[in-house]
Amino acid sequence: MVKISGQLCDLCGTCIAVCPEDALVMTPVLQCDRKKCTRCGRCVGICPVGALSIDQE
Repeated sequence: MVKISGQLCDLCGTCIAVCPEDALVMTPVLQCDRKKCTRCGRCVGICPVGALSIDQE
């Protein structure tokens, strides 16, 4: 699953646009749906502030 740093995330929504599984949602903070996330890493690579990382659990 994608880990989201609430301290770094500026709520730009760039990651939501690139997620092929629609696992990221803004409610009013960014959240990741565990059931949908495939840990592809697209959101991590595009985040302009480095707020996302992949949880290796």
